[in-house]
Amino acid sequence: MKLRIAWIGRTRSAPIQSLTAEYLKRLSRYAACDAQELMSEAALLKLVEKSASRISPVLVLCDARGRELTSEEIANFLEYHQSHGARELLFAVGPADGWSPTIRSAADNILSFGKITLPHELARVVLLEQLYRGFTILKGHPYHAGH
Repeated sequence: MKLRIAWIGRTRSAPIQSLTAEYLKRLSRYAACDAQELMSEAALLKLVEKSASRISPVLVLCDARGRELTSEEIANFLEYHQSHGARELLFAVGPADGWSPTIRSAADNILSFGKITLPHELARVVLLEQLYRGFTILKGHPYHAGH
């Protein structure tokens, strides 16, 4: 299974870029993964349509109005999609003003990091860390137990 992480907007913050790279590196031990900066929601829709010409990715939006999951539930989410043959999970962190109804209706899942408001660049790092944590839970790695 491949993980693709997409976000809307360019990142200029060196610490965010560094954390993004670190968690992508960690994730690559468990799954093929890549990341993409997109300029607009329309670019995300185009990416989904392009990918769908082969096998549709599972589109997971990160949005404050989504479903909250614990770290263990994220691990179960990953395991479910692995065991059911998902080829690609496409996680998308939206623009600062949120997702439109059009993209929300195209999503397979909408997840939230809780009732707090996060800058979308920080939300991306939280997403990557939680995906990494999910895989470590599945593999019995001590990372989760130690935090």
